[in-house]
Amino acid sequence: MDPTTLLILIGVCIVLLIAVVLAGSVFWVAMLIDALKSDMDSGEKLVWVLVIVFTHVLGAGVYYYAVKRAR
Repeated sequence: MDPTTLLILIGVCIVLLIAVVLAGSVFWVAMLIDALKSDMDSGEKLVWVLVIVFTHVLGAGVYYYAVKRAR
């Protein structure tokens, strides 16, 4: 493979990785804000906030499917 092609391919992969990380972070922040603003009782809210904070995108995804999507 030509070195120029390889560099272009690596550049595209890096850009895609940055886009995925950025989208995941935006999703995480949005779910964290939603959990903090929700009308759940304080104990349940605390549990969800801790789950989202300590498990990052995985916890945000669980919160989305278990709570936000159910509303």
